[in-house]
Amino acid sequence: MASRVAVGIAGTGICAAPRVMTNHDFEKLVDTSDEWIVQRTGIRERRFVAPEQATSDLCIAAGRQALENSGLRPEDLDLVVVGTLTPDYLLPACATLVQTGLGATRAGAFDVNAACTGFLTALHTGEAFIAAGRARNVLVLGAESLSRFLDMSDRASCILFGDGAGAAVLRPHAETGRGEILRSTLGADGSGYDLIHMRGGGAKIPPTAESLAKGEHFIRLRGREVFRFAVTKMADLILEMVEGFDPADVCVVVPHQVNARIIEAAIERVGWSMDRVFVNIDKYGNTSAATVPMALHEAIEQGRLQPGKLVVFVAFGAGLTWGGTLIRW
Repeated sequence: MASRVAVGIAGTGICAAPRVMTNHDFEKLVDTSDEWIVQRTGIRERRFVAPEQATSDLCIAAGRQALENSGLRPEDLDLVVVGTLTPDYLLPACATLVQTGLGATRAGAFDVNAACTGFLTALHTGEAFIAAGRARNVLVLGAESLSRFLDMSDRASCILFGDGAGAAVLRPHAETGRGEILRSTLGADGSGYDLIHMRGGGAKIPPTAESLAKGEHFIRLRGREVFRFAVTKMADLILEMVEGFDPADVCVVVPHQVNARIIEAAIERVGWSMDRVFVNIDKYGNTSAATVPMALHEAIEQGRLQPGKLVVFVAFGAGLTWGGTLIRW
């Protein structure tokens, strides 16, 4: 049997949607305040796509930047994998639009939907293709246009979410010299499907005048139950990823930007300090599958990833799903 190919991250990219929605903007829509939102979520503003934009547009912009940062051309790609729960269409896959938009003429393309765990699912998939020798250069993305699925009268959900995309180019580690993926895990518990859901629009509840009137196509969540699940799962994933390694070698944790209070509670549960965690939820809100790659790109730009040190990615979302990755930068 051929030996496994070690995989590294060659370059990253980001695209934040253009329209800035501040907490003060939401004060005009629902019974809330800037102070209330910041105190409970850590969010100060988020970005929404323009009317003519969709998820694939964000992906293409982020993908171009990731390719440029990795020194590759679009035609060098063997595979494009998009993690999203808000594709442009139910059919075809968002990844095919990204593939052609980039000019990645040699690449296969498909989507994965694991909600907020979408980028890590795409990352693990791309890594597996390269590790098995089935691909050499893979573009993985996490992207969402969540604003299209928000009930702007539901204070519990509408203030939380934003739109954006993050991308990473994966290559054999021998060619990247950095970002080696050391360990990965994915998990799920479908019995918790109703904690975060959007029932309408699929085969079970197809779009009809009745389902639209009921608001079945909007995102709904049970905040308290999600909070408890997220704190425990984030802490457990961090500990699982660093098991057998010296925790002191972890230079930064890049978590799903779900809620500042959840992140703080999880890190306290692990026994670490928040200065080891990268947080940008204040600028973008919860962009679901896009949060980890967007945060990763900004952490790299700010010099938070130190050569030879460990980096932990953790995410969890609707499904319920979760994932973790450990890399050595």
